[in-house]
Amino acid sequence: MTKAKAEELYARLAHVRPDPKTELDYTNPYTLLVAVVLSAQATDKGVNRATGPLFQIADTPAKMLKLGEEGVADHIKTIGLWRNKAKNVVALSQNLIDQHNGEVPRERDALEALPGVGRKTANVVLMEIFGEGTIAVDTHVFRVANRTGLASGTTPAEVEDQLMRITPPKYLHGAHHWLILHGRYTCLARKPECPRCVIADLCVFQPKTRAIAPTKASAPSGAKSKKR
Repeated sequence: MTKAKAEELYARLAHVRPDPKTELDYTNPYTLLVAVVLSAQATDKGVNRATGPLFQIADTPAKMLKLGEEGVADHIKTIGLWRNKAKNVVALSQNLIDQHNGEVPRERDALEALPGVGRKTANVVLMEIFGEGTIAVDTHVFRVANRTGLASGTTPAEVEDQLMRITPPKYLHGAHHWLILHGRYTCLARKPECPRCVIADLCVFQPKTRAIAPTKASAPSGAKSKKR
């Protein structure tokens, strides 16, 4: 995709969602970090259901440590990989206290050194909390970028590198949210909803899905039926 088309793509997504935000619930940098760690291979809604009660009693590293691994596990059992995630949440909380005075670090290397934190999680924190122009590539962003032709790659790192090069600076901060939300609600994995997609004419995906013709049952109430 050319830079001109990429700019038009982002302009349209921004028009639909002028103020894109993460759908993960959080109250401070620490709870966002924990929420993103828990969101791996899980839905944001599922994470929010678990973290609502959890963050009411443990919204700091010290409180999370006091709750302990078993206590954390009891709150997140509805989330995939909950045992390992509980261990990581407690370990990263200890690391934050020992090495960062209980604060979430702004440095990428320090973030990625935390248990359970990879590049995607670090990118989300750097963007959402510290306002840096980063693009976290999850499954939705990876799919939308490749499918539309905005950025192609066989790995998240390749896609991220291309997205960083082609995304106009003025759209960089919201790019992750626009792409992930577009993938979550329009450019679906199994059957993208092309007929209602605002960037369908810019997208290289073929064959595009078509609108489903209304059946008799779904025809407008005022429509006249043919006599037999």
